[in-house]
Amino acid sequence: MVSKIYRALGLMSGTSLDGIDVALLETDGQTIVNRGPSATYSYTQEQQSQLRLALVDALKIQKREDRPASLAETETAITQWHANAVHKFIQHFHLSDSKIDLIGFHGQTVLHKPEAKLTVQLGNGSALAKATGIDVVFDMRAADVAAGGQGAPLVPAYHRALAPEEPIAFVNIGGVANVTYVGPDDELLAFDTGPGNALLNDWMMKHTGHAFDDGGKIALKGHISRSHLAMAIAHFYFKEKPPKSLDRNSFAKLSFASLAVEDGAATLAALTAHSIAKAQDWFPKPPLRWIICGGGRHNVAIMKMLRELLPHVAPAEELGLNGDAMEAEAWAYLAVRSIKGLPLTYPRTTGVKTPTTGGVLVKPV
Repeated sequence: MVSKIYRALGLMSGTSLDGIDVALLETDGQTIVNRGPSATYSYTQEQQSQLRLALVDALKIQKREDRPASLAETETAITQWHANAVHKFIQHFHLSDSKIDLIGFHGQTVLHKPEAKLTVQLGNGSALAKATGIDVVFDMRAADVAAGGQGAPLVPAYHRALAPEEPIAFVNIGGVANVTYVGPDDELLAFDTGPGNALLNDWMMKHTGHAFDDGGKIALKGHISRSHLAMAIAHFYFKEKPPKSLDRNSFAKLSFASLAVEDGAATLAALTAHSIAKAQDWFPKPPLRWIICGGGRHNVAIMKMLRELLPHVAPAEELGLNGDAMEAEAWAYLAVRSIKGLPLTYPRTTGVKTPTTGGVLVKPV
């Protein structure tokens, strides 16, 4: 029996404050039939400021449905931003005459505390379905957390479908960095490795007014503070056995205040690279290749350090993949798996006891 193929859009904003990634995928939720076009719709400075306020207000959340202070208004805005991104994408790629079956909607992560069974992504799936006229699957982390899992990372199922060989490691450097190890016989191991771009982005915003270190140019001018790096790598998180996951602000208490702007950027880039390299301590075998995805692969300083620390490091494009679109593609893939009742998470990806599906399907009624 031939498994039904869906044309799905994935929407990813995640933990970064950069913008909304949109990608089209044709898939049966098991194999990738066709990877379609993708695009990123960057947040404006005003939108980024609204999201930064939301991150602060989210610290007051006690229950998943709580929306204290600015959060209710911001959730409405985020939903509309995503609807606008869908409309722009469909228009730009002339998809108005092609049926889109499904949207996989991540939403904007503002709080992630799996130890308290609490993960919050802002975004109203029902409102998005009404605004786009397309079925939406959203809230794909909640079932895993409710079942005792970390709720992250969720992309490993997609990485496994993409893997051309094994063992292989896929690293996504977003606001938080995470790794998927795909071993023989579809063996999966995944966890957050440590800070990705978030701390560096926050450092740049605070000291330069720019939202990120474009291409790693500032970090390349600086010198790594070995004492600050050693202090950061001594964080208890790196000694914890995976599966494990992080909130965007898990390392926010680290103080690099005594460093010059360039040296702080270099040291934070080094923290990202060294924490990724430490991930191999948990692998059963060394991977044949390390495939780097996400915005962090555009940071020359981070990539340079990764190549110094690890063998066979390559951006996703060397596999013919799109490192900017992979998480959005994954959310389309997971949405299809969700409506088919297939697992999204596994014991060695999130720590859930048994393979677990998730997500909520809403229709544009």
